[in-house]
Amino acid sequence: MLAPYLLIGEITRPQGIRGEVKLRHYTDDPSRFETLEQVFVEKDGGYAPLVITGCRVHKDDVFLSLQGVADRDGAEKLRGLKLYVDRANARELTEDEVFIADILGAKAFDTQGNPIGTLREVLTPGSVDVFVLDTPRGTLMVPALKTVLLDIDPAQGKIVMDETRLEEVGLYEDRNSDAVSPDV
Repeated sequence: MLAPYLLIGEITRPQGIRGEVKLRHYTDDPSRFETLEQVFVEKDGGYAPLVITGCRVHKDDVFLSLQGVADRDGAEKLRGLKLYVDRANARELTEDEVFIADILGAKAFDTQGNPIGTLREVLTPGSVDVFVLDTPRGTLMVPALKTVLLDIDPAQGKIVMDETRLEEVGLYEDRNSDAVSPDV
């Protein structure tokens, strides 16, 4: 099932004394906040809108002014809030892209249809994302390479992985230490 709201950032702290907040953004283009009229926060099991009244992007930092937040104390109360965008305002994806929220919980299989595990998390440490799967053997970390991830179908909640390449690049987390094992 496709997520109706997509995580786009998190409020990290107040900025100044006029209610502005600084964000940690989860988008490859921080200027996209400049075109948004509102973002959403989780509230009472649903999502509530926050109206954006101002936006500044400086280098890789995003600063927002939000309706009803007029001072530092008001901004401080928002610290840690995760911000979402509704799917209608999400950016267009290329053919090779998916939203992380749409594939969390997806079942991974090899090319023969044998189950591998369930996608728990996607780490974004640098140029290559890392898929973290829960498997019967423990936590498996897999670089998100096209040679490993042959098909990702968010609508079906299914990922197909090349088992040969998986053996070469997948790492199981060692349950007894901080080390990892290349034995897939």
